[in-house]
Amino acid sequence: MPLSHIEHMLIQTADMAATRDWYVGVLGFRVGPNPDFKFPVCWLYLGDKDVIHITEGGAQVSDNRKRYVGQESAATQGSGVIDHVAFRCTGLEQMLEHLTALGVPFKRRQVNDQGLYQLFLFDPNGVKVELNFANAEARGVRPELMASDLPG
Repeated sequence: MPLSHIEHMLIQTADMAATRDWYVGVLGFRVGPNPDFKFPVCWLYLGDKDVIHITEGGAQVSDNRKRYVGQESAATQGSGVIDHVAFRCTGLEQMLEHLTALGVPFKRRQVNDQGLYQLFLFDPNGVKVELNFANAEARGVRPELMASDLPG
């Protein structure tokens, strides 16, 4: 069940365009492709790697986002805008067994058009952690919700 690297962070904002433009113009990120989550999202890349995901925060959060990813903070300013940190992983079955044995609650999600099976859990400080596994590892492991099932 090894984790290989930090995959991305999600920033929630009241102004997606201004946030996108700042990271592109000031730090040299580029806008790239993202899955259809049925809620607004913009992915920013360094080279061929999506590193920053941007979505609406505060009072503008869509019901689809609340249902799929959740929302732990309504902040649109300060460090509370970082909604979660994501890691790429292997060994889904072992991770499920490990989390269950430790009594760590988690949610199961799946993004078909990106090929990801996701687990969402919280650290002791309330920080949301996303663990991403290749869909190939998830054969027979049902998610509680698929992004494609959200209305939109």
